[in-house]
Amino acid sequence: MENKLLDKIKKIDLILVIVPALIGVIGIFAINSVTSDYQYYPRAVYIQAISFAIGYGLLVLAVRFDVEHFSKFYRIIWFLSILIQLTVFIPGLTDRRYGSSAWINLGFTTMQPSELVKITFVIALAAYLRKHREELGTLRGFIRAFMFAIPIIGLVAYIDMGAGIVIAIIFIGMVFAAGIKGWLFLRITAVVVLIFPIGYRFLQDHQTQRFVAWLHPDDMSIPETYQLHQSKLAIGSGGFFGKGLGNGTMKEFLPIPESDFIFSMICEEMGLLGGLACIALFFVMLTRIWRAIADAKEYFSGLLCVGFMCMFGFQIFENIGMGLGVMPITGITLPFLSAGGTSVMANMIAIGLVVGCGMRSRERTYKHVDTDNAPGIPYESKSDLMKGHPRRLNTSASDRQFY
Repeated sequence: MENKLLDKIKKIDLILVIVPALIGVIGIFAINSVTSDYQYYPRAVYIQAISFAIGYGLLVLAVRFDVEHFSKFYRIIWFLSILIQLTVFIPGLTDRRYGSSAWINLGFTTMQPSELVKITFVIALAAYLRKHREELGTLRGFIRAFMFAIPIIGLVAYIDMGAGIVIAIIFIGMVFAAGIKGWLFLRITAVVVLIFPIGYRFLQDHQTQRFVAWLHPDDMSIPETYQLHQSKLAIGSGGFFGKGLGNGTMKEFLPIPESDFIFSMICEEMGLLGGLACIALFFVMLTRIWRAIADAKEYFSGLLCVGFMCMFGFQIFENIGMGLGVMPITGITLPFLSAGGTSVMANMIAIGLVVGCGMRSRERTYKHVDTDNAPGIPYESKSDLMKGHPRRLNTSASDRQFY
């Protein structure tokens, strides 16, 4: 019994399990420092710490949970995603803040449904793409996949533009990884670029101002440009070692410094050293997820990990980028650093699912495929694996090796 437990632990990517905790510790110190002058200071810190504790419990459950067994119910999961997001319209539950109705009030705390929808969307889309993978090489197949995803993307974007963009990026990354033809992907990208001016007209005033501020970073008459300028001042004023925890001054000039601009606050109080430490930890986390993708023995598991890789990767790039002025300002949080209990717990579930996929991949063994009787199918040999060629399991088409 003990040997079996030890064998399972050995197959778990402990680095991927530990790194979020290290990032979280930095985040809790930063939130404590940033909110120390506010009335709700203890609550913000305690919620973050409790969310991590609950999150690690959810991570353990997610590792043990083989989501592939439930992938055949992807239509139900898709429908649940819609229902979860629609809860923000229930009278008495809606909690409007920062100009958005993206939260619901549960009495003892608040919750942001879009964070959970990111998880269910990745699961549902991975299952859909596995079932329809043979169609993805055609325009008709892409349109069908787009029609599957657009109700969730549109609903989430209507409520919370930042979360909607994240889910759209997840869709693009997963469809590309699923095997869409390169020429088709480029044509679709060109069409999106051409119709962007039409979509721009439907943005709200504060959203268009953020985009304009990004294009005109020196125009201080735009409120968002002022915020961007203050963020850059915070990052630059910290120097190499920072001003010290609690000694930052720019938090008074930035909106939601414990969430949207948490990286700027870390750079001000912990310096370039603290900022680089965060980036290094994020880099380690993403490389471990990439390893899970490379080790995936099944198409569904690989796509699932790709979805979470896109989710984390884009959020990290966008949040840090907007603080530096290379990306427009949005309400996208920085994983495990920004204050937000729902975000922390949802991200821990995602990490748990990735760790679980990696663990089960290491438990499975390869079987040689007789490629002479199966022309056109990628084959496996030691030399091919060393050369980075695609691999294949001796399984049914729906459970092929992800490559």
